[in-house]
Amino acid sequence: MLRALYTAASGMVAQQMNLDNIANNLANSSTAGFYGRRLQFSDLVYQNLVMPGAAATAQTTVAAGLQVGLGTTPQASEVIQTQGNFTSTGNPLDLAIQGLGFFQISLPDGTIAYTRGGSFHLDATGNIVTADGNPLQPNITIPANATTITIGSDGTVSVTETGQTAASQVGSIQLALFPNPGGLNSIGNNLFLATTASGEAIVGAPGSAEGLGTLQQGMIEQSNVDIVEEFVEMIVAQRAYESNSRVVTSADQMLQDLTNIGR
Repeated sequence: MLRALYTAASGMVAQQMNLDNIANNLANSSTAGFYGRRLQFSDLVYQNLVMPGAAATAQTTVAAGLQVGLGTTPQASEVIQTQGNFTSTGNPLDLAIQGLGFFQISLPDGTIAYTRGGSFHLDATGNIVTADGNPLQPNITIPANATTITIGSDGTVSVTETGQTAASQVGSIQLALFPNPGGLNSIGNNLFLATTASGEAIVGAPGSAEGLGTLQQGMIEQSNVDIVEEFVEMIVAQRAYESNSRVVTSADQMLQDLTNIGR
């Protein structure tokens, strides 16, 4: 019975973390470029009361054995790599990636971070930056007298300046691709950092042969969180938590009955 108590408790802890993950997904259901996560579980060690394959007699072995599991634990939070819906904004500095890839962002300490959120702005010197003021990499500066900004599907940035009729190219946006994007480290603000699990970034022009997606100007990629699915997962997590709590109650009742036998 004591074993059942701890086993059920591990299930309750796991489902509590599952609910925490669902809450974060729902909280970011309106965050542009946010990719939801799905919790993955694994079973814990087993107590081998009878080892499978152990000798039953001199001529026979145990076919199945007798093993009792000791619960479950959250193992990983997988990033769901499905693309979110696009919303038209009409803002020339709003960009969405149609396909694979991440924008490259330079952090204040020089580290390169990666994001799917493509809502960009201009700072005081005309650099294309995020809402936090971190510049897009490679750095692109828009002239102060630019009247139009055009960003092609291949990342080419062109502007038309006052008094000119022909557009001039001022830079090119590069995207990054990872062998295992699920291994990226989330640091908040819709930013990821590369890790040994994600592999080295493969950088190239949008739509290039590396498999990078293309850019859509005037569009924003919305969160890929499916609210209905998250509510279903929340109900499942709640019922699993409730089931484990009933096991705790039942095991406690059995222990109480056992204690009362000696009275």
